[in-house]
Amino acid sequence: MARQQDSPLRCMVETTGGTIVSEAHPGVGGPGTASCSGDLLLAALAACAQITCQMVATALGIPLTRVSATAEGDLDLRGTLGVSREVPVGFGAIRLFIDIEAPDATPEQLASLREKTEQFCVIFHTLRQPPELSVQWSSSNAQP
Repeated sequence: MARQQDSPLRCMVETTGGTIVSEAHPGVGGPGTASCSGDLLLAALAACAQITCQMVATALGIPLTRVSATAEGDLDLRGTLGVSREVPVGFGAIRLFIDIEAPDATPEQLASLREKTEQFCVIFHTLRQPPELSVQWSSSNAQP
């Protein structure tokens, strides 16, 4: 759950793992002292891919020395700011980079690791094939 904080440019996000502070991107007026929601989306993708890769490697008995994942995206803020109707709101492209060190793994094991990591990464699949999304609004405003 995300809740308003002391500024309209900041919120607190409650997760099962703790609280995250998120702010508006500096390009839309945010102070730049915390992650914006786009950063959190990319971080979720990187975290899911990294953990999935580790879990798959463990399940397949593939010896890994190191696994890291990085996600980056292209975002034109003119869409979010409403400056240009031709520019869509949201990321135009997202790239995921997975870097592994597995000196004792065979080429077949590495191919299987890649295939199964991409197959089972929840955030990767959610972004690749978005689910149906709905929004429900409620208001505590008193009605006359």
